[in-house]
Amino acid sequence: MYNISLKNLPFGVHTYEYELDRKFFEAIDGDEVRKGNVSVTVTVKRTSSTFECNFNLKGVVQVPCTRCLDDMNQEVESQNRLIVKFGKEYSEESDEIVIIPEDEGEINIAWFLYEFVALSIPIKHVHPVGECNRAVSAKFRKHRAVTVDEEGEDDVVTEEEDFPDEEEEQTNDPRWDTLKGLNIDEN
Repeated sequence: MYNISLKNLPFGVHTYEYELDRKFFEAIDGDEVRKGNVSVTVTVKRTSSTFECNFNLKGVVQVPCTRCLDDMNQEVESQNRLIVKFGKEYSEESDEIVIIPEDEGEINIAWFLYEFVALSIPIKHVHPVGECNRAVSAKFRKHRAVTVDEEGEDDVVTEEEDFPDEEEEQTNDPRWDTLKGLNIDEN
């Protein structure tokens, strides 16, 4: 289904459309994405012995939230390019150039589609404010880092987003309290 026969493709531009759904992501069995719904348009432009493939992807995938690990919808959109050439054996010359065996004359783009989707997911993906799993958010707040500034006041190091409607609780580890009284400058 994701094979494009290039050997007998006439010169010019050819368009292919795909819908990447849950079955696609389960069949690929990648680490990043297990579910989603992504529309793909592939245009293949053939010149003498080179095929320029342009991929336009747009849709939504389900990924685990970086903060609470619950599944969340993440919009993805990307434009990618792949140059395909004929050669003796399959090889990936670079991120954009692929050599396929001329006697086979076709390329399977399924893994490329998956990689393009996975690479369009931001490194940090979190639920909108207030939608994270409350139990995990409470644990996160309980164990967040606390530092003491120069005036001796607690300064909480947190993520950019806050957890609304949750109890503001700052606790210090009492084992460190005795160290606060040490005067290090006397040495």
